[in-house]
Amino acid sequence: MRREGSLLFLLLLSCAATSLAAAANNGSVSYDHRALVIDGKRRILISGSIHYPRSTPEMWPELIQKSKDGGIDVIETYVFWNIHEPTRNQTEMQRFTARVVDMMKQEKLYASQGGPIILSQIENEYGNVDSQYGSGAKPYINWSASMATSQDTGVPWVMCQQPDAPDPIINTCNGFYCDQFTPNSNSKPKMWTENWSGWFLSFGGAVPYRPVEDLAFAVARFFERGGTFQNYYMYQGGTNFGRTSGGPFISTSYDYDAPIDEYGMVRQPKWGHLKDLHKAIKLCEDALVATDPTYTSLGTNLESHVYKTGSASCAAFLANIGTSDASVTFNGKSYHLPAWSVSILPDCKTVVFNTAQINSQATRLEEKYRKNDETSDESSKRFQSSWSFVNEPVGISKNNAFTKSGLLEQINTTADASDYLWYSTSININGDEPFLLNGTQSNLHVESLGHILHAFINGKIAGSGVGSSSNPKISFEKPITLAPGSNKIDLLSATVGLQNYGAFYDLVGAGITGPVKLKGQNGSVDLSSQQWTYQVGLKGEESGLYGKSADSSEWTSDSTLPTNQPLIWYKTTFDAPDGNDPIAIDFTGMGKGEAWVNGQSIGRYWPTNISPQNGCATSCNYRGAYSSSKCFKNCGKPSQQLYHIPRSFIDSSSNTLVLFEEMGGDPAQISVATKQIGSLCAHVSELHPAPIDSWVSSGKLSRGKSGARVHLECPYPNQIITSVKFASFGTPHGSCGSFNHGKCSSDGVLSVVQEACIGSESCSVPVSTKMLGDPCRGVTKSLAVEAVCS
Repeated sequence: MRREGSLLFLLLLSCAATSLAAAANNGSVSYDHRALVIDGKRRILISGSIHYPRSTPEMWPELIQKSKDGGIDVIETYVFWNIHEPTRNQTEMQRFTARVVDMMKQEKLYASQGGPIILSQIENEYGNVDSQYGSGAKPYINWSASMATSQDTGVPWVMCQQPDAPDPIINTCNGFYCDQFTPNSNSKPKMWTENWSGWFLSFGGAVPYRPVEDLAFAVARFFERGGTFQNYYMYQGGTNFGRTSGGPFISTSYDYDAPIDEYGMVRQPKWGHLKDLHKAIKLCEDALVATDPTYTSLGTNLESHVYKTGSASCAAFLANIGTSDASVTFNGKSYHLPAWSVSILPDCKTVVFNTAQINSQATRLEEKYRKNDETSDESSKRFQSSWSFVNEPVGISKNNAFTKSGLLEQINTTADASDYLWYSTSININGDEPFLLNGTQSNLHVESLGHILHAFINGKIAGSGVGSSSNPKISFEKPITLAPGSNKIDLLSATVGLQNYGAFYDLVGAGITGPVKLKGQNGSVDLSSQQWTYQVGLKGEESGLYGKSADSSEWTSDSTLPTNQPLIWYKTTFDAPDGNDPIAIDFTGMGKGEAWVNGQSIGRYWPTNISPQNGCATSCNYRGAYSSSKCFKNCGKPSQQLYHIPRSFIDSSSNTLVLFEEMGGDPAQISVATKQIGSLCAHVSELHPAPIDSWVSSGKLSRGKSGARVHLECPYPNQIITSVKFASFGTPHGSCGSFNHGKCSSDGVLSVVQEACIGSESCSVPVSTKMLGDPCRGVTKSLAVEAVCS
């Protein structure tokens, strides 16, 4: 799986991933054929990835609490090598791993010391590329395994996607589905270390997402077929702050369509449906860890797996892996199985959960905007009315520039200290050169490994070239005008994150490789091998223009702000929006660049990089195998328009916003927005099982309230349901915020729901013809509701 650039070294050389749980009290963690064994007991463990650099420390407690509330037992995180050791030769892999392990030991964090770390990982998906490394691959894997186990952590180690992982390393699976996976030894448990909850977003691409029905199906299938440890990658994706996004061309948002979104808000119904799934699986835990399943075919694409122990424990999974609904007979009883679904029966009799039938409520998120020119009162004022600016010099402007013959590769030259590298040279024109057209005209041709190129002739922009995630290389050719005498050619090459996956990814390179030519009708000249002067980074970066306390004398404030021109810094201040809702900046109107709030980078922005017009649909059919190219939204729009500003980055007032605009834009158009929940929705049919909570009583199945129900609950404390915007029983259709009545609909349903819900923090309405009427006999009916809390 491709990874974002902040994991550049980590994933391919040393992950040192840690899984944290509060379960290991006495320090014993081992494994056997069925499961991880914690304090002598086999455990079913449901894990979620949260990467600490992609959120802020202030967000961590709430993210962990929301994970626990969602039924997550374990938090998985990577130790980011590039963040903790940005410069080479201060450790290499073994020294880095040993250092991380030693730090964990000093804090007594391993389960063997009474701490929460129950599992460690070395390497990541090397098995996907090791064949390209020839005879050196196997010895390297054996060395990595030996090096890791020699650290004496007292907990097991895993290698993901490494079929030949040597004992005692557990080899594990990564992917969208891992039910077919089998570990390389019968003494090792079946573990899924990365269940991809969505996919990353590329600048220039539409927004990918994964329907929760399919994600739940994949998880249920894994446990159905013998799995006992499963980890969501990601459970909360977060934000690639600064220049940490990789790819190249991976966006600043690393939302990943995760159950908790980039801003720390639960994504419904994904979070809630998976929470119900986790409860159903835990109801089966005693049976699941005790034995291997017994498989039975129930028909084409229909099957059961049963876990039955010598005692009374029995759990069953009924699966329909086809794309059409079906009915099956199991243990003498008939069961309806929707297409591409798994039903879970913790007592081998009662369906408490079906992956395709969502009981959880959905939420409709919305953005509340405050434009920068709103000044009607202090609470709505978000930016000052004036901006100041600094022009970034074209070409060489720093004292540490250097000259070399020929063209240098960018990454090795900059050591990733900046996105930018200037290539500067000059040429004398007499007027009779064969590469000239009409005396002063020529064509400038530049070949580059990417990712972005801006060409300047005598200080004026001549044109730009942009690569893409599918092809970062640039072949640039533009007509230019030269003057008699000396002419200055300045080429600015910019990276958009670095290559982060694949064999020999470190050799891919970036920047201008040449040839760099001037071309005319009668000939051309290749400038590639002549003297070039190089400057790493921008003058404004060196002088710290982005800092909150930067020298104000450099900034200019004019009544007319220069806009829509390249290489310009902008600065203003803003007050924090009221309340605690997450904050974002909408960069509509800007081209491409980087933004800082109070001196902290919130990442690269690029709202002018528009996704393709085609490839999206109003809904995505979850039935059938999911892939990263299956489900998209936001076609024909900016790949990323909103950029997260953590509340901890800002003060209540006088916050400094600095932008470096690379291509040209108008900062007067940008806005501050807050993310809020607009509506609560639910859509439940008569065929849905009863809510999972109605079956749980003291750890046992209890009939409780029978039948399907719509349940709504306000998301925040001290809120009540204040209105019901839509309610229909019959054949309603649509999604949250756009429900419509179907061909049949009961009268009076709205008043029934209003009476049950308005004024309450939560409400529950039976999906029942007895209560709601029967507008169309013989048809499976459903209840759809949209409500608002305040």
